[in-house]
Amino acid sequence: MDKTLYYRSTCIRHGKYLLLAILALFILTSGREDKPGIRVLFVGDILLSRNVKEEFQTRKTFPWENLKPLFQSADLVAGNLEGAVGNIKDRLNSPVESPVFAIDTTDIPMLKTAGFKVLTIENNHSLDLGKTGKKNTIEALQKNNLTPVCLENSPQFFTVKDVVISLVSLNLVLGRDSSKNQIPSIEIEQKLWLARSLSNIVIVSIHWGSELLDWPNREQRETAAWLIKNGADIIIGSHPHVIQKPELIEGKPVFFSLGNHLFDQKYPHTKEGLMIDIRIKNDKFSCKGILTHTQSNSFYPEISDTIDYKFDSIPYSSATLRINDYTLKPASVNEGGENRIVLQAFQNDQMVWKTHPMSVISISSCKLDDENEYLFALEKHYSSLDNEMNVRPYVYSLDNQGLIARWRGSALAWPLIDAQISPSNNNILCALHRGDSFIKLDKTITNKRVAAYEWNGFGFKGSSDSIACKACEELYKK
Repeated sequence: MDKTLYYRSTCIRHGKYLLLAILALFILTSGREDKPGIRVLFVGDILLSRNVKEEFQTRKTFPWENLKPLFQSADLVAGNLEGAVGNIKDRLNSPVESPVFAIDTTDIPMLKTAGFKVLTIENNHSLDLGKTGKKNTIEALQKNNLTPVCLENSPQFFTVKDVVISLVSLNLVLGRDSSKNQIPSIEIEQKLWLARSLSNIVIVSIHWGSELLDWPNREQRETAAWLIKNGADIIIGSHPHVIQKPELIEGKPVFFSLGNHLFDQKYPHTKEGLMIDIRIKNDKFSCKGILTHTQSNSFYPEISDTIDYKFDSIPYSSATLRINDYTLKPASVNEGGENRIVLQAFQNDQMVWKTHPMSVISISSCKLDDENEYLFALEKHYSSLDNEMNVRPYVYSLDNQGLIARWRGSALAWPLIDAQISPSNNNILCALHRGDSFIKLDKTITNKRVAAYEWNGFGFKGSSDSIACKACEELYKK
């Protein structure tokens, strides 16, 4: 064969292979790119009383008119609402020096009109009007198809285009009732573990830090590290009322403070705010900041020209809890401010069954024997054993009809705080108990005890195995 013809034939043949390879790569890549993207927006502190209320009453204008197009472009818009629905005369008497933000219930619909879908309400002003005020706030938000997120109903789960996002709301600032959340704590660990088990992305909204301080204090940094260690993917802070520069900690974005969004403080730095623009696509998320500003004669936020603070291509968990051939996804049920979820079982992207609303505290898959995979859950139920709504352990198997209860323990040997399958032995359940007993219940006893239990095929029985007991002690060593 003529050499020129040979080389030409070879080049054509190789060119075809290259073209086919490029075409295959294009098909694979375009398939991924066609996956719909998700946009989530978070804003800082929102005030609907005091001078802000006076402005929209006087001007007869809408505070978010300039931001409505942006909000409408997002799948989920969330912010931190400061205050409580009710009358200021019902304020909680308190030794804590703090202003009272009473919200008129007729102003809540503005949040829905603006485009908000979620409001975190766990902050130092949520109890300005006592527990009744907080309850009224929850009910007013729900009445307007807005989701309130507080500690009690955390985590809340939101499924957006097949991606499950969970949101936990915390407060580390003393309110008028002199209370705040404690970190570290078993309760908050459980909420983070539940969020991590059942969602792709875990977001923590936290009220913390020092007012008007434009850098994070030591408590914020230590708390951020603990939250990330226990499952947080994104941390969004509020309370300082000024922007604090965000950072990556252990590869996770921490927005220490978004500053004010709609607020009536007049110091120059308090008139700057930061909105977080979260984009989710192809098993990764990115975050960037959108700066806002309020004019000297107004408290309404406007987008400024500068965009700053960007974190790109952070991978997230591509699957929620899987057991056997089922993928379990949660749906939050808002009933009375409690944390209740419906578990939905999917096979090949089709839902095959769902549970009734459950008060789940934690959930995980486990292999208690060599053959079967089970679901281990902690749930809150009433028992005549202690006449309390308390933590109860359950073991389930799954089939095409739903969950099958294989074992349930009222609280094992003593009143229960927490329980986990041992990471070193699938047959062992490690339990953290209260210091009192069912014979003599006494919640004032602060000491705790750790016990190990062994699976016998029908349930858990107490174990005296020294290795198992030591492993459980190490698990709960704080």
